[in-house]
Amino acid sequence: MSRIVCFGEVLWDVFPTHKKIGGAPLNVANRLQALGNEVTMISAIGEGENGEKLLNYIKEVGINPSCIQVHNEYKTGKVKVMLNEKGSASYDIKYPRAWDKIRLTEINKSAVKDSDAFVFGSLAARDESSRNTLFKLIELAKYKIFDLNLRPPYYTKELLIKLMNEADFIKFNDDELYEVSQYLGSKYRSMEQNIRLISEKTNTKHICVTKGHHGAVLLYDDKFYYNSGYLIKVIDTVGAGDSFLGSLISKLLYKVNPLLNKVNPQEAIDFACAVGAMVAQSEGANPKITESEIRKFIYPY
Repeated sequence: MSRIVCFGEVLWDVFPTHKKIGGAPLNVANRLQALGNEVTMISAIGEGENGEKLLNYIKEVGINPSCIQVHNEYKTGKVKVMLNEKGSASYDIKYPRAWDKIRLTEINKSAVKDSDAFVFGSLAARDESSRNTLFKLIELAKYKIFDLNLRPPYYTKELLIKLMNEADFIKFNDDELYEVSQYLGSKYRSMEQNIRLISEKTNTKHICVTKGHHGAVLLYDDKFYYNSGYLIKVIDTVGAGDSFLGSLISKLLYKVNPLLNKVNPQEAIDFACAVGAMVAQSEGANPKITESEIRKFIYPY
C-alpha cells in the first residue's frame, strides 16, 4: 500500500440522459483507493446539493476528504460530455468552478509532504489560483506524476513544458505525445523516438503513452514495455485512461519503495491496460472492478 495525494478537478460529468461523478484526478484517486492504497484528494467544491453529493461520494469510497475545500462564491465543477457513435467522448468544461480556486493550506502541504507520490494534471492549472497552489505543492512532493489532460483552450506550450520539467513520471495519450514532442522541436515520427526525446529534454525517466484500444507503451528506467490492448466492445471511454493510470501507479510505486514487494513493469502495464479496457466496456468513469475480475479478464482460461 502506498500513500498518494491527487490534486485537481472534482466534478459532475453530465451526459445526455444522466450525470455521474468524475474529474480525471478524482477518477485516478478512486481507482488507486479501490486497489488498496491510502489516497487523499486535494480539490474544492461549491456549496449546495451538487457539492454535498460529491463530498459524500468521496467519503463513501474511502478517499481522505480532509483537503476538500468548500467555496461559497464558486459552483461545483460540471462538464457536459458528448459521445460519438464509437463511444469516444468530447467535453464542454464550465469555467470558473470551485476547483479552479484551490487554496494553499497547511493541511494540504502536510498531506503532500507525507505522501509517497503526488498526482496532478494540466487542466487543474488553467486558473492562476489553483496553478499557484499546484506549483507550491510540487516543491514538497517526493515523486511527482504528471497526467497530461489536454483540453483546449485550457493550456499553453509553456505551462506543459514547465510541468513536465517538474515531473518524475509523465503520462500521455498518443495524440498528446506528438503534440508535445513538436513543441520540443522533434523531427521524429516513431513513438519510441519521441518518448526518448521527451525523456531526455525533461530529465524524466518514467513515461507512459496510451494508444486507445491498441494498448500502451511504457518507458521505465531506460527500457520499453508494451501491451497491445484487449478486444472489447466499447460502451464509453470516459475515465478509462484515468483508471489505467491509477492501476499503473498502484503497481509501479512498489518499485519506488524498495521495502515493498517489487513489481515487474511488464506486469504493471498489462494490469493497467486490462483495467482501462474493463472501464471502457462499462458505463461511466468509475465502475467497481475487483482484482479477481481483473485477473480473470487477463487470464480467461
